[in-house]
Amino acid sequence: MRVRKLTIAAMALAAGLSLTACQNDDDGTDRSAAPPAASTASSSTGGSDQQGGTDSEGKTPNGTGGTDGTGGTGGTDEDGKAAKCRTDEMEITATDATIGGDDRGTVAVDLKNGGGRDCSLAGYAGVDLKTNSGTLSADRTGEPAPSVVLADGDTVTFGITYPINDSGGSGVRVTGLVVTPPDETKSVTLDWPGGATLPVTDGSGTPVQVGPLGSAGQGG
Repeated sequence: MRVRKLTIAAMALAAGLSLTACQNDDDGTDRSAAPPAASTASSSTGGSDQQGGTDSEGKTPNGTGGTDGTGGTGGTDEDGKAAKCRTDEMEITATDATIGGDDRGTVAVDLKNGGGRDCSLAGYAGVDLKTNSGTLSADRTGEPAPSVVLADGDTVTFGITYPINDSGGSGVRVTGLVVTPPDETKSVTLDWPGGATLPVTDGSGTPVQVGPLGSAGQGG
């Protein structure tokens, strides 16, 4: 009898274990499985990956900092054009360019880019003559005024024409030349290399004129 009771007890225990296993399967959960690991990948924001604002090739995305990838703007403005030449960047000199036999004198003015970058000029320079009778502003010739881009070290020239004093009188003495580059307000004062005097006129004579960039006087 004792053996039979032990056998019945063993069978009952086995049946209980089987029932517990079935209940675990019914709820669809594996109690022994470890929970899934939390994801460590962040979602991509702003078109960049996880490398501090660079794309998959290690390049900086466009529109960050406004640079061209060289650490500067390359001497260009926001439209991608060469920035304007500034007076402080120009080496300005004037020489006598009068041709013998002409009825007008000519002074050639050189504007040399010494700013270390490309720069642009357009239009007419401002020209004033200092005289013992006051300041005389040169008139523009009215010729088309081109736009010029100067590489560092390049030069553009324009001409100034003036009436030669052959009246035999003392005339108006020229004491200096004031040049203002196009689109600038800062001027430079140079020695006047042309004729020492201008004829006295009532305004009906030949005027002092300035040509556009690229001209050397004498109307072109």
